[in-house]
Amino acid sequence: MKRLSHVSSDGRVRMVDVSAKPHSFRTAIATGKIKIKRATANAISGNRIGKGNVFATAQIAGIQAAKRAAELIPLCHPLPLSNVEIDFAMKSGVVSATCSARTTAQTGVEMEALAGVAIALLTIYDMCKAIDKEMEISDVRLMKKEKRPV
Repeated sequence: MKRLSHVSSDGRVRMVDVSAKPHSFRTAIATGKIKIKRATANAISGNRIGKGNVFATAQIAGIQAAKRAAELIPLCHPLPLSNVEIDFAMKSGVVSATCSARTTAQTGVEMEALAGVAIALLTIYDMCKAIDKEMEISDVRLMKKEKRPV
């Protein structure tokens, strides 16, 4: 069995030491979706959700989550993010969300992209829960990660 890098030789949890790794340009893209009722989709499209503009709020929440991934995930390294983008598409009662994150660092930005998309979807849920009790978040996953020399 492959040894996990977050576990020390004595079995204790530890943060991986990346200090000897060179900086590289890193990108990650994560996606997810939330199933909503047609009436909810219409209310979002017509900007008739009482809490405000759903996609604008979810976009800001997703960006904030990506920036704070290291505070939310115990062994995640804090990274200087150079860009975070959150995009939405709505079709047939499903809102798809995509988060892309970029940095130049010694470790990847997968957790930042995943945190961004997850919190964006949770924000949509929070903003629409008063009118839709059957929303379902699913398929949050990493779609792509890339590493290039600086």
